Amino acid sequence: MLDLQRLRALHAVSVHGTVGAAALALGYTPSAVSQQIAKLERETRTVLLEREGRGVRLTDEARQLVVAAQELLAIVERAETELEERRGRPSGRLTVAAFASAARGLMPGVLAELGRRHPALDARLSEVDPHLSVDLVAKGAVDLAVAHDWDIAPLPAPPGLEQAVIGDDLCDLLVPEGHPFAGRTAVRREELGGERWICQPPGRVCHDWLLRTLRAAGHEPDIVHQADENPTLVALVAAGLGVALIPRLGRGPVPAGVVEVPLDPMPVRRLYALWRTGAARRPAIAECVRVLGEQWPDVAAHPPR
Repeated sequence: MLDLQRLRALHAVSVHGTVGAAALALGYTPSAVSQQIAKLERETRTVLLEREGRGVRLTDEARQLVVAAQELLAIVERAETELEERRGRPSGRLTVAAFASAARGLMPGVLAELGRRHPALDARLSEVDPHLSVDLVAKGAVDLAVAHDWDIAPLPAPPGLEQAVIGDDLCDLLVPEGHPFAGRTAVRREELGGERWICQPPGRVCHDWLLRTLRAAGHEPDIVHQADENPTLVALVAAGLGVALIPRLGRGPVPAGVVEVPLDPMPVRRLYALWRTGAARRPAIAECVRVLGEQWPDVAAHPPR
């Protein structure tokens, strides 16, 4: 008989792409995931993973087994949902994926409150890019995602997912002291041409939003520095190396040498909670969404300065 935990390990490698990423998502060590898959290979008398460069590739037999694993995991999820629903209180493990600034600025308070209210609930967080996290929810790799979109770049939600709005996160233009915009009460988007920009790398939602926004205003952005973390972007602005558009959530205090300037209109990104339709009855999902909504007004009302 096939072991469900071993099938779960194979499914995680399929979803996350590497043994290491699968281990991180499951809360195991990479060696533990490799051992689970090795045992599954012995049980099935089938090669499931082949080395490809520094990573691994699923064989055709493995991909077929992953389809079956996803069906079995969906059945288990339904059974767990029904049991939790009968108990009438959040319990068991709840896996949450959130983008970086939400993981830093919103989720610590949410997770602490969930733990205080519901000791039987084991909520676990992974930091994941918004578009990737939506796919992980759809594939059953995580239970709930906190994602975002921008006013000109809506977040696509695939069929089979439900979502709830958490709130709106405002975005400021950050410039070095002494910059011509530093003393302004507002700057229009049409005035942003000719600036040296500091932003996240290509493929990230904020990078794509910056390109679309400036191009819509008739400017081709000159991106001179790129970094993943918002504190790094702010530090580059403080050094006088360019300007940046950075959301308030999880940004951290603005250091000396940096000035906030409102844009007109103010850029907004909307935060969402997303979960699978089949898990909508689960009390843990409903309670996490409720606490996210409760915590957001206080987070939004006290942005770092």
